Amino acid sequence: MLNEDRKMKLKLLVRDLIRIKSLSGEEGELVKYLEKAMEFFSFQFIDIDKVGNIVGGIKGKKPGKKVLLDAHLDTVPAEDKENWERDPFIGEIGDDKIFGRGASDMKGSIAAMLCAIAFFREDYGEEFSGEIYFSGTILEEFLEGVAARKVSEKVNPDWVIIGEASDLKINIGQRGRAEVVLETFGRPAHSSHPQFGHNAVYDMLRIIERINTFRPSQHPLLGEGILELTDIISEPYPGTSVVHSYCRATFDRRILPGEDKETIFGQIEEILAGVDVLELGFSIPVLERPTWRGSTLIAEQFLLPWMIERDHPLVMLAREGLGKQGLDSELGHYSFCTNGSHYAGEENIPTIGFGPSRENLAHIDNEYIEIEQLELGCRGYYGLLQSLCKTD
Repeated sequence: MLNEDRKMKLKLLVRDLIRIKSLSGEEGELVKYLEKAMEFFSFQFIDIDKVGNIVGGIKGKKPGKKVLLDAHLDTVPAEDKENWERDPFIGEIGDDKIFGRGASDMKGSIAAMLCAIAFFREDYGEEFSGEIYFSGTILEEFLEGVAARKVSEKVNPDWVIIGEASDLKINIGQRGRAEVVLETFGRPAHSSHPQFGHNAVYDMLRIIERINTFRPSQHPLLGEGILELTDIISEPYPGTSVVHSYCRATFDRRILPGEDKETIFGQIEEILAGVDVLELGFSIPVLERPTWRGSTLIAEQFLLPWMIERDHPLVMLAREGLGKQGLDSELGHYSFCTNGSHYAGEENIPTIGFGPSRENLAHIDNEYIEIEQLELGCRGYYGLLQSLCKTD
């Protein structure tokens, strides 16, 4: 399936993708490049939606499932270039690796997906079942699953494959995520006479101490539903000679299957019952981010968990497809959030994850993807398409 010519096309595509900077909200140049690449690969359907996602697809002659291969286009910054041994936006190839920002998260997967679809079309033409789509979504690093809502409206897929790095395992789930903001309100006073005020920071410290007694729920595969402090601020700031009248703490709550907003708020109310504070509020914040097309994505910071059964037909066929390409079909799960929070969590579309490279290579200085992983990932996607879009 992967001859030397195809391997070279795959590596050069990754290099080209790395060379195009695509920070969150700045994915436009990459979208235009992918549009041209899809035209070159003879995709039958190409669409750039109003928020800036790109979707392309091919259709078989026989009826079957709509299969969506999903990847996000945005990357985190590479601001500390002095910490990089190679330029993060050159895509240098060496030592059996390709280096650069986004190599693992997730331009390697984008290239492997597009090449797999292109090679599949070269080999089978339209002699397969169903429809195959690739989606390149925007702003995932800030708003996982939000832009993907537009993709599922357009494609209405039957099955989804998330291309986030899985070390070539079939990932069958992930925890969700909520940002929980707790606020305490006091009374200002001069710090030389604190008795005339009420310090909101001391109230928050009592709350944090109580939250540290929280024992998270457990899931046998996905792990703990943690509640971890990630940020704390007080006002006024700087607080010279003043008793603070406001304090805000943000917690990361990892959500397990069966948990929802009511579960989370109920737990917090139970944890904080009887804590002596002047005034307390808690909420899940809403984040707004501009898109490269000039629109704005707005979403509550609450992402659903998801899981698919080990014996679901999608999982069984995926294992069969990887086997056709000589790959193992070990099952795993993501430790972070993905667009699966929308496809599987919100829309209940059967979803798996499969991608080259490893989770711990995302967002690091000197990011890279191993060429062996890249090639195996492309073969894996090809095998998945063979199995999910029957060719016999």
